[in-house]
Amino acid sequence: MAVKTHRPTTPTMRFQVTPSFDEVTRTQPEKRLLSPLPHTGGRNAHGHITSRFRGGGHKRMYRHIDFFRRDKAGVAATVRSIEYDPNRNARIALLEYADGERRYILWPDGVRVGDAVSAGDQAEIKLGNAMALRQIPTGQPIHCIELQQRRGGQIVRTAGSAAFIQAKEGEYAHVKLPSGEIRLISLECWATLGQLGNAEYKNLVYGKAGRSRWFGKKPHVRGVAMNPVNHPHGGGEGKSGQGNPHPVSPWGWHTKGRKTRSRTKYSRRFIVKRRR
Repeated sequence: MAVKTHRPTTPTMRFQVTPSFDEVTRTQPEKRLLSPLPHTGGRNAHGHITSRFRGGGHKRMYRHIDFFRRDKAGVAATVRSIEYDPNRNARIALLEYADGERRYILWPDGVRVGDAVSAGDQAEIKLGNAMALRQIPTGQPIHCIELQQRRGGQIVRTAGSAAFIQAKEGEYAHVKLPSGEIRLISLECWATLGQLGNAEYKNLVYGKAGRSRWFGKKPHVRGVAMNPVNHPHGGGEGKSGQGNPHPVSPWGWHTKGRKTRSRTKYSRRFIVKRRR
């Protein structure tokens, strides 16, 4: 993917950086793989806001992605198109299998329209192929990795990301994740070969506040700008600081320097090296 800048004909366009969509080959999605995606506005089933500063945004349809490719093991597929997905920053690829079924997968960088991909233990070491970690050589970039067998790809699914197998020991592989964390993952878990495309996503610049609203993001209001009834940092004469106790959430939880991961979390034993 490439990005493009614009002539500064307006203050908005002066710093705006947008995707060029050069890699996208089809603009209309596969209708059979779509379903409605209702907006929540950050509210739960009771109508209470549980995720602040969300709302609005453009209407979207959800694209059903095949994160679980085990049931198509041994069936050859051809890449029919590369498409834009409004629900994620990675691109998606439409596969057409030999039996006529079509499915979406996350698009690995380097896969082109017309390429053949497959899944299963008999698949060759090639971009876009999915197989168990036991079959993948060390040093190969992988993505869409299962954490538990038959759960489907759960991690390394964002644009431009890739993980690497550093070693294999017993029943586990030592996988280095994009965060730098090294984690033990069962050799029977599946992953897809290659690095995800659209790596330039991190260089995009919205250019104006209104464009954030198109993505369903409302302005994030500072606590010190609120009234005391709304936030512990609120109130004060003139421009005031956070005061004591130091930075807290609207509900009084400490928000700086406090570790939020449980010390008794069951997956703690699978982490060889932490990301920090």
